[in-house]
Amino acid sequence: MRKVIDYIIKFLINNKKAPSLSNLVGYTNRPELYPHCKVIIVPSGFFKAETYGTEASIPALPLQEIEGVPLFFGKPEVEWVNDTLVVHADIIASAYFLLTRYEEICCREKRDEHGRFPGKESLPYRAGFLDRPIVDEYGVLLREWLRQAGVQVVESPPEIRKIWLTHDVDAPFFCRSLRHVIRETIKGIGFKSAMKIYRGPLTDDPYYTFPWLMKQDVDLQNKWPKRNINSIYFFKSGKKRAKPDRPYYNLYAAEVQALITLCKENWFVIGLHSSYEAGKNPGLIEKECAMLKKASGRKLLCNRHHYLSSREPEDMEWLWKAGIKHDFSMGYADVAGFRLGTSRRVHWINPVTKRFTPLVLHPLTIMDVTLSEEKYMHMDYESALAYCRNLIRQVARMNGELVLLWHNDTVSELATTPWLRTLYVQLLEDLKTE
Repeated sequence: MRKVIDYIIKFLINNKKAPSLSNLVGYTNRPELYPHCKVIIVPSGFFKAETYGTEASIPALPLQEIEGVPLFFGKPEVEWVNDTLVVHADIIASAYFLLTRYEEICCREKRDEHGRFPGKESLPYRAGFLDRPIVDEYGVLLREWLRQAGVQVVESPPEIRKIWLTHDVDAPFFCRSLRHVIRETIKGIGFKSAMKIYRGPLTDDPYYTFPWLMKQDVDLQNKWPKRNINSIYFFKSGKKRAKPDRPYYNLYAAEVQALITLCKENWFVIGLHSSYEAGKNPGLIEKECAMLKKASGRKLLCNRHHYLSSREPEDMEWLWKAGIKHDFSMGYADVAGFRLGTSRRVHWINPVTKRFTPLVLHPLTIMDVTLSEEKYMHMDYESALAYCRNLIRQVARMNGELVLLWHNDTVSELATTPWLRTLYVQLLEDLKTE
């Protein structure tokens, strides 16, 4: 547990000098240790064996605040004890609560029809601050307390440190198989139109918008060649097990191989889109990873769960076992915001074992269908644009990472929400002027 607490303190300091500065911050309620530190955070008792993991450890609403920042544990009190600043607001336990998805292990009965913990059930959403990176705000407070205690801590100017433009290859083609032709003949665009797409060039398929998406992404990269901007395409490789994993596609089919080659030519990252079924049975992840690695000829380091169906926090153990080092699943499907309370990449901490791990989580900032679908946020264009711009400002304010997820079919001519294409273009235009 000591390793976890040390990591959280360094994470909050968020400074090149964090390893040395963290030695000036203590997490203790023993007064005899106060003189050894500049700032003391007093534990609230959250980590005690009789409290941890029980429903009693979930804070009741409304939350208290310290300097305008919601506080999960402790008291919003700060006092001087001789030359040491003693903080009774337990920002360590509060940060842990969010970074580890702790709430989900205490409320396992709260799951949607896909077995996911709903964002609208989360405490930050119910308290009205899911659109704020609260853990990063705790870091601002801690750095200010260190300065008050006479420690020189420099604040970085606001900027987005890294941009990830990510795309899930759920349905790469609209009508490129006889099965698709039959589907469209029975309940779609009709036999004649379906056959025209089926027999035509790949670029005429309405869902094959990848060249357009890639151009948008490359244009942003070219605008800021020195900025840290990457694109990832997540491919499915699961067997035919679950209906939500449809449409299935063959990784060795000529059209799919052409798309993989296109990713390679543009130096885009190829990642695993672990299946819906693997979300229920995470032991499948390793096999799916091996299949995609073989078909793509690339080493796979990145994952995102299909349907964002990383169901239980401890299931992430299987990602590391499969050789995955970076996960991009950490957003809610039903509401956009800061699921982990941070805009920054963070190492996964298993809330069941309380262990620090090497797996890195990249918080998902915005997913296209979250904004538009009726069962989710159901916004119009103007509302979605304003909401996204606010989230992006928060990321810049905290020197975080921006992770966008746009699907190829949502920017197609057949998309049920045409403005999602316009929104993607506008957000990238905004980023060009950052």
